[in-house]
Amino acid sequence: MASPLKHRWSIGHNYLTGITFGAWCRLLWQNGFAISPVYLHRAAAITLASLSNSVLAGVEHLRFARRIDAVEITRPPLFILGHWRSGTTLLHELLAQDDVQFQTPNTYQVVNPHTFLTTENFTTRMFPWLVPPRRPMDNMALSFTSPQEDEFAPLLMTLTSLYLGMSFPRRAAHYERYLTFQDVDRAEVEAWKAAFLRFCRKITLHSPRAVLLKSPPHTARIRTILEMFPDARFVHIHRNPYDVFQSQRHFFDTAGWYTYLQRPDLAALDEAILTRHEAMYDAYYADLPLIPPGHLHEIRFDQLEADPVAGIAGVYQALSLPGFAGFEPRLRAYVATLKGYRKNSFAPLDATTRARVAERWARSFSKGNYPT
Repeated sequence: MASPLKHRWSIGHNYLTGITFGAWCRLLWQNGFAISPVYLHRAAAITLASLSNSVLAGVEHLRFARRIDAVEITRPPLFILGHWRSGTTLLHELLAQDDVQFQTPNTYQVVNPHTFLTTENFTTRMFPWLVPPRRPMDNMALSFTSPQEDEFAPLLMTLTSLYLGMSFPRRAAHYERYLTFQDVDRAEVEAWKAAFLRFCRKITLHSPRAVLLKSPPHTARIRTILEMFPDARFVHIHRNPYDVFQSQRHFFDTAGWYTYLQRPDLAALDEAILTRHEAMYDAYYADLPLIPPGHLHEIRFDQLEADPVAGIAGVYQALSLPGFAGFEPRLRAYVATLKGYRKNSFAPLDATTRARVAERWARSFSKGNYPT
């Protein structure tokens, strides 16, 4: 792993810049105000941003609260499931091209859940340079308007997400509970559900299109999702577990460095990756029988990568989604823009680590029919 000081001066790529001042104070209090000295400048930047966010959140509440409360989500959302680095982003980008059927939260909205109805139009037009053009972990295109993982929105609204363990790694075990919501106080679960529903209502305020949502932690929350959306559809993507493990390592050595507010324990990262995968798929397979027939489709990353149009056609057919014929030309045009993209490549895993991954993730190798 790289030096603990990698990207130490950066304040970019940090989702906490969308937090309100009150929530930021609570988060600091919950973590004993323990910020590593090398990251004090990040805490200062978040504090300044939080003050502005609180003012604008008040304005947004006055302007839109009644309209948001009146929104009814009439079309079942589509949830993209899958472990981190399994191809969820590619699948999300492909499905999001169908803007006749779907609307999906974007980068600006998920990190500004309290204020985006008021600030998005101005900020995204005037300050597009605030977002780097590429993601640090995989070089995929990034902008304020890119389809984005919705996990950050309820995180900022409720402070209940395992992602907070990346910012405060000393209490990572505490935040890991929010992956599955098992052994979490019911009041916290209900608060998360209320925040998530409110965010979805805000996304739906101006259009009744179905919401397309992508967040790897949702893979472990099927039971909770169905409590909110009994008719929800799901598409689960999986990838060779060896590739997933290596790509997760790479994520923490690239994007992870932008989020830390405490020095991480690098020696513990491999075990954390292995354990988190096991917890995710324990919950996934336990809740799988709850999904009604015809509401789940499984897809392999390698097959989607080889023929994206056929892969998406399979999703539409399996989930009985309408409109693929009209959508196909736009999908093909988007796929054509991806031909120059090159994904990350990694050196082979050492024998000891390879054996460890094969043993710990044996179920995923077996379920996905991947050789060990």
